[in-house]
Amino acid sequence: MSRLFRYLEPAYLSGLIEDPCLIVRDRPIHRSIMIDCGSLHHLAKRELKPVMAIFVSHAHMDHFMGFDAFVRQVHASPRTIEMFGPPGFAARVSARLNGYDWNLCEPYWCSFIVREIHSDRTVSFEFHGPSAFRCEEAGEQHRTGDLIYRHNHIEVSARLFDHGIPVLAFRVNERKIFGIDAGKLAEYGLVQGEWLRELKKRYFREWAQDEPISVTKMAGGCRVAEPVADAEALYAVVCAAEIPAGIGYVTDIGFSPENREGVVSFLQGVELLVCECAFLKADMHKARASRHLCTKDLNELLDRLRPRLFLAIHLSKTYLDRSEELYAELSPPPGTKIIRIPEHVAPRPVYSCDVTRLNSDRFPQ
Repeated sequence: MSRLFRYLEPAYLSGLIEDPCLIVRDRPIHRSIMIDCGSLHHLAKRELKPVMAIFVSHAHMDHFMGFDAFVRQVHASPRTIEMFGPPGFAARVSARLNGYDWNLCEPYWCSFIVREIHSDRTVSFEFHGPSAFRCEEAGEQHRTGDLIYRHNHIEVSARLFDHGIPVLAFRVNERKIFGIDAGKLAEYGLVQGEWLRELKKRYFREWAQDEPISVTKMAGGCRVAEPVADAEALYAVVCAAEIPAGIGYVTDIGFSPENREGVVSFLQGVELLVCECAFLKADMHKARASRHLCTKDLNELLDRLRPRLFLAIHLSKTYLDRSEELYAELSPPPGTKIIRIPEHVAPRPVYSCDVTRLNSDRFPQ
């Protein structure tokens, strides 16, 4: 999947019928974001420590129960982690944190900033680790457009859909892609050289340096150095038009006309679509009753969105050992490739016969 992106590396860390968790890594800075945290107990600590933001579609158990495992691994880290969820999400976070005693909290513990995404505003709350994760209101902002988060090479947008409760779908776009158009360089008499490295550094530093940049030009058949006062304006002239690669993430929505058209408009042009497919076509009535998607719905969405890659997730556990039926019913359009995953990636459950049993017949006095 990383071939689609210059800097991002998405990894789905659950099986087909397991509780969902998608991590998107920003490779140049060794940081990542997490989308849904259903089951995390099987993940290595080094997968969780770099997470700087968590995006939760909704607080049903299978999408949020892994939060406890996440807190267990990161709470003793002196940093702030952002969390995003639908209206009412902060109360769910508060309930999870308040389920534990924090009398041994330390000044270096982490904090959480929780942002509830409403249709017209974002409401924020802070859970300060050194203060035993006490919840404090942190204000609200008027919301225009879908963008909710931006950091380095990652840009996340969100839109609300219906699942009987508000549910967020997410779009992750790759940003800050430095590219130069060779034709524009030639048009302005510019010659490639070390100055492009300097221009790239300033681009990723958000044009923090104000002094002129020395570029190389052709004049009278000779290469000459020429200072340019505004490096940002120079880049705007010679940059290549880049269409950012995107990841779409949709789960637990009904296939109502409003949801269907909203998903198509929101995720148009994504390269990778990660989407639930809870039911097979024969069980469409179950999908409608529980506000989920079935294979017939997915085929319609795929035909309209036409991503390069499609990853089906969150198949109902009633189809255990029947995943081939799901893949047999999916009919992607030309140009769309289906990514197949196993039903399970977590270790199998442990039975008492697998471990030491402390009973008197095996351990006599």
